[in-house]
Amino acid sequence: MDIVGEKSLGCFWEKLALLYGSRTALVFEDSSGRTCEYSYADLNAEICRAANLFHGLGIESGDRVLLQLHNSPEFLIAWFGLSFLGAVSVPLNVHYQESECAYILEKCRPKAIVVEESFLHLHGRKCSDNERSVEIVLIARLDGDTEHAGCLNFNTLLKNQSSGLAEKFLVSPDAPAEILFTSGTTSKPKGVVITHHNLLFAGRYTAWQCCMRSEDRYLTMMPAWHIDFQCTAAMPTFASGATFIMLESYSARKFWQQVCIHRATITECIPLMVRTLMLQPQRSWEKDHCLREVFFYLTLTEQEKEAFVERFHVRFLTSYGMTESIVGVIGDCPGDERRWPSMGRPGFGYEVKVIGCDGMEVSPGCVGEICIKGVPGRTLFKEYYMDHDATAKALDAEGWLRTGDRGYMDGDGYFYFVDRQINVIKRSGENISSTEIECFLQDHPKVMEAAVIGVPDTICDESIKAFVIPKEGEQVSEKELLEYCSMHIAKFKLPGSVEIRESFPRTCTGKVRKNLLREETLGLSGKSSSVECGLA
Repeated sequence: MDIVGEKSLGCFWEKLALLYGSRTALVFEDSSGRTCEYSYADLNAEICRAANLFHGLGIESGDRVLLQLHNSPEFLIAWFGLSFLGAVSVPLNVHYQESECAYILEKCRPKAIVVEESFLHLHGRKCSDNERSVEIVLIARLDGDTEHAGCLNFNTLLKNQSSGLAEKFLVSPDAPAEILFTSGTTSKPKGVVITHHNLLFAGRYTAWQCCMRSEDRYLTMMPAWHIDFQCTAAMPTFASGATFIMLESYSARKFWQQVCIHRATITECIPLMVRTLMLQPQRSWEKDHCLREVFFYLTLTEQEKEAFVERFHVRFLTSYGMTESIVGVIGDCPGDERRWPSMGRPGFGYEVKVIGCDGMEVSPGCVGEICIKGVPGRTLFKEYYMDHDATAKALDAEGWLRTGDRGYMDGDGYFYFVDRQINVIKRSGENISSTEIECFLQDHPKVMEAAVIGVPDTICDESIKAFVIPKEGEQVSEKELLEYCSMHIAKFKLPGSVEIRESFPRTCTGKVRKNLLREETLGLSGKSSSVECGLA
């Protein structure tokens, strides 16, 4: 089923500006509470200015441009502006440290980067490295006309551009629009290639999933570099001619008041939000909101879910997907019964099955790996960037995507999530590769081997615990290793604790038995605290 046709994101915005010109497209609230608004015509004009700016700087179709920005109008303007040229955005997590940025810089070889001033130091040394040089460095969200040597002021240059496209660019809907890096279960992040068609399909699909209309007001605090922000929030809102309310950051203290003040009709929540909102003092006005749907992503207990629904008088629209699936392939479909804790049923354009260890489909009620069938580059991601082997492993010739997640289907076609691959830790909405953290620890000169596991946490879903075997004759402390990690990896990936060991339990082939480490940890230490999640 093709509900997009041969359109690009440029065609998409040209049509939106004509259809909804004066309607409010975007409301942005920054961390200090200041707001600004853009109509569809205004936002399209800013996107055209960005396209003209990038084109004038020599950025062409196929060029990669890194974006490391907090939630802001500048992110949307640059993201869509690059797509008008056929250039490829590479959004970066704002919590990445220098080594993580350097890996992606080397992998993608971007022609330009657009960053905020606070992130400049993460890229500075690489920009002067001839082997991995970046030709153009643009700094966004600077105060006034501030300048940095060797860098350009994105906002100042933007103002000087024409609000109409200086040149018409022909871009195929099958062309890459962006590369989103996700850790998955490997030691290094993989670049998920997402096309124009993928993003346009996401807009139509998710708008159908939550019955969105032009009168809706979708409020989100999900980070702009995340697939949920892009394909569950931004694209369906714009595709419907509705109003997109973007918060710069999440604050448990302010969030529900923002929902009410902005008259949001749709929002989204992850378990971290549900739990931290329940910790806030109750207010008399909490149920005086306009919400009709709250998109929700795994997982909560029945008790947690019921307490939240009762307190705030909302209902959850459950959705299951991943970066590679683009949208919530399984979810609560329009008109269907909502069977909590079921994830729902497959939406249009997809097939879903559960397979056993032999690769064969299992019967209803049997647990196995969830697999999704779609069209690569259209309803599923196109490929992993410059990684043919990883692409072939995840996506077969018939369009079946192996998710690595375990679940089962009931007799009525409703799907239920059971667990995830052993090497993925789910922490505060982030998928974290334990193998990646192990590699960082094993780079320490005193460490021989490391093993990392996820430990259940009442606030953050899972906290991170590391086990380390020092090299012979070496002594290393927990404090030393935690300080080492904090210098090399993003805050959300930091272990909450490190245990020094002489040996690990192993299989007959020498693999570490993480299940035993996990069982020992739960038996000895119980739950971790919210301090480890950065919530204190």
